[in-house]
Amino acid sequence: MNQESIHYLNLFLGVGTIALQFFSVLALLVLFFRPKGNNKNFYLDFINKHFLVLGFLITLFSSVFPLVYSEIINFLPCYLCWWQRVFMFPLFLMFGVALWDKDRKVIRYALPLLCAGFLVSAYQNFFYYFGETSNLPCDASGVSCYQRLVSEFGGYISIPMMALTAFFGLLTLLAVAHFYKKEN
Repeated sequence: MNQESIHYLNLFLGVGTIALQFFSVLALLVLFFRPKGNNKNFYLDFINKHFLVLGFLITLFSSVFPLVYSEIINFLPCYLCWWQRVFMFPLFLMFGVALWDKDRKVIRYALPLLCAGFLVSAYQNFFYYFGETSNLPCDASGVSCYQRLVSEFGGYISIPMMALTAFFGLLTLLAVAHFYKKEN
């Protein structure tokens, strides 16, 4: 791929990342700070009704685009990125099977993988954005995300931020699917 195509791919994924962050935070705010009672909420109803499809789409994008970066663009992943892939790739299959069977119990199977992937991703993002270069878990001397191969919107959007957003968005979906249906 040429540099212009890579830039537009980064912009596309960056806008998608920011949109997923916005909609996830909005869903959590509405879920936990809305008036209690018999109030129905259109936004939470939509997420609750379609969480299998939404989860499948997020895991699809989160599984395909890292492969695009590593196999087509040749941005090799660091070992923290590999661990995040270990936790994300099975989720694609889990949500695919759950969508096929319309099985809402995928929450209990996906939650441990999501939590582990989220913790690895949060760890990586902390050091990526706030760590000193001498203490980075995967230094820039070899294969490393810290080489800042993707840096859009003033450096806010990076490969680690996209991964963290995917895990956060999936955790939000599971929170809405689990807690919202119990209240109604």
